[in-house]
Amino acid sequence: MNIHPEFHRFLNRHDKQVLLRQRGIVVWLCGLSGSGKSTIANAAERVLYQQGRVTVILDGDNLRSGLNSNLGFSDEDRLENIRRIAETAKLFVSQGIITFVSAITPRGELRDLVRGLLGADLFEVYVEASYATCEKRDVKGLYAKAARGEIAHFTGKDGSFEPPQNPALVLNTETSSVQDAAFELLEAITDRISINPEL
Repeated sequence: MNIHPEFHRFLNRHDKQVLLRQRGIVVWLCGLSGSGKSTIANAAERVLYQQGRVTVILDGDNLRSGLNSNLGFSDEDRLENIRRIAETAKLFVSQGIITFVSAITPRGELRDLVRGLLGADLFEVYVEASYATCEKRDVKGLYAKAARGEIAHFTGKDGSFEPPQNPALVLNTETSSVQDAAFELLEAITDRISINPEL
């Protein structure tokens, strides 16, 4: 292959992190549609912004309207969707950026793929809410469409969702408000994103 990676000539990650005064991390929020993944990521990002942190949110729906617009919802396409998101997150975290990913990521094999690509940079969060609760919220109208049979392979209905076995954090949005969940998340990652200002 005529591919010659140039990573060794770039400024290294440590230099970027010292400049930004933070450590990069990938906070991967998985869970059913409507569980609160994006809402929690948005709330957490706003707090970090107020603290002067540099962040990015990779939202599954947003990416499916651009980078992954050529993918459907077959098993193969879901795998490729997650692979592309993880590779994009890997680029951001290598620059010292606090990276939130909001993606359903319904199966263990998909999360294994993410873990393999991101390694120690991954902080996996399960945003827990039952199908019935998400169906009541139905913020995007997807559950109503699924009930009418207008969406094939809908996660939680036709397509299965396998809860993570050992996530770094579980946020139950049936028992916690978005703000409480966001602060719980921020508390959990504070040590991971802090860097010694004297470096």
